[in-house]
Amino acid sequence: MSRVVSFSVDNKFADDLENLVETSGYGNRSRFLRDASLHFAEELQRGGLESMDEGTNVEGILVVFFQHGIEQKLHDIRHSGLIRITSYNHSSEFNNSCVDTMQAFGTAGNLRMVMKQLQATQDVDRVTFVAAPLRDHGCC
Repeated sequence: MSRVVSFSVDNKFADDLENLVETSGYGNRSRFLRDASLHFAEELQRGGLESMDEGTNVEGILVVFFQHGIEQKLHDIRHSGLIRITSYNHSSEFNNSCVDTMQAFGTAGNLRMVMKQLQATQDVDRVTFVAAPLRDHGCC
């Protein structure tokens, strides 16, 4: 069931909003505002991984871009027990580098530790983490 929520804005904001919706690839202003509001509220409530309390449990996708030769280091981290990896994917890119994506769960402190270890590893080009959205009930 949907409910209409409205608010007033000046003309410039309305034009800027329409432009944002369009350039962001949204075909629906309501969906854009819903997603933007949820993302903003989540950032305020929990912050990014860097600012989360050390013991906060977090789940998301760990992405590692790297050159060949560090596969054993990645294997060791996946099996270190610091974080739990529930899904793993490896892809070789066209420019002779690779990307691994891992669905990871652990404390913010342990995830930061793993990311620092990876970032300090020679031939790792980039490490990033995308936290899963906060939910108060099931996923689907």
